[in-house]
Amino acid sequence: MSDARRQLTALTRQRLFWPVLILTALLLSNLFFTPGFFSIEMRNGHLYGSLIDILRASTPLILVAVGMTVVIATGGIDLSVGSVMAISGAIACLHISGLTDQNSVAGMLLAVAMALGLSLLLGLWNGALVSLIGIQPIIATLILMVAGRGLAQLITDGQIINVNSAPYKVIGAGYALTLPVSVLIVAGVVTAAALLIRRSALGMLVESVGGNPTASRLAGIRARQLVILAYVFTGLCAGIAGLIFSSNVSSADGNNAGNLIELDAILAVVIGGTALTGGRFSLAGSVLGAVIIKSLDITIYTIGIPSEATLLFKALVVIVLCLAQSPAFRARISGLGRGGAGRGGPPRPPGSPPGQRGGESTDDSTGDGQPQQVEPAARKAAEAQA
Repeated sequence: MSDARRQLTALTRQRLFWPVLILTALLLSNLFFTPGFFSIEMRNGHLYGSLIDILRASTPLILVAVGMTVVIATGGIDLSVGSVMAISGAIACLHISGLTDQNSVAGMLLAVAMALGLSLLLGLWNGALVSLIGIQPIIATLILMVAGRGLAQLITDGQIINVNSAPYKVIGAGYALTLPVSVLIVAGVVTAAALLIRRSALGMLVESVGGNPTASRLAGIRARQLVILAYVFTGLCAGIAGLIFSSNVSSADGNNAGNLIELDAILAVVIGGTALTGGRFSLAGSVLGAVIIKSLDITIYTIGIPSEATLLFKALVVIVLCLAQSPAFRARISGLGRGGAGRGGPPRPPGSPPGQRGGESTDDSTGDGQPQQVEPAARKAAEAQA
């Protein structure tokens, strides 16, 4: 194998190679329909452009995907993140709507603190069910997924709560340092999580719990506390995502806020290279996966896919993305391309001597150098009787 081939093989084995390649292909495909897709301009001290819109639209999903990554790394899963988002936004908007002055910064900060505090408690609830009581993660979080959605609708009384708070609007729709505030918030959360998990022993402990719970327990690792901490962190991320979502639309909808975002988050984690079986994980890969999903959503609208075929088209693209990342699928395609299957006639039966294939004998009794066909037993018996 040449050095160039060896370097290319090593590059394709990098965890982030395929997510980056897929994202690049998606973004470049938009140039055929929108020539100025990559253009970014400054307006009133703010950056505007399609790429900025993608980052801004990706922020709730990135937060949920990062939290989901840590939970999946412990061998669990959290289906309640969408409900936690709805509850967080409902609590914040309910408190702000009851203020005499909705533009009060102190009132807005109290609403945010209440929403995040409740999100932490909901994450603690999930962690306790999974770690202390021993309920399967998919069942434990499914309970909060259903009950949480009902709680959000109870908080909002089944109505959409609209608010008119300029300080609260900044969270999801404001700008700072020429960038959307939501992007800066997500960048801060992801950076803090990466430093805490990857620059300390915490990440290794999380991987050990997810990779081999029995061995980690025998090694003295406090697996229960780590699992609870993972669910608490996921609840916090979902709570922040709920604040960004409700702030962006200046309202709280307990029925639709965060609906089915848990499925996109799991998909983003898988696209990013994290195995659902637990163990090794990649926060950067999950961030890229979330951006890929939102880029795909925007691409669907850009190329003009009909609304009734949107979900089907998205599913087909996701299948292609997953197959492109599968080493086994790529190896099989490579083998077919080299003609590895079907070359040289039918396969040799197990146990037959070299050079013999199915239905052939290497006995050269005729002396013509050609293999004879093995006669059926019935024909041999008939000849012997005759």
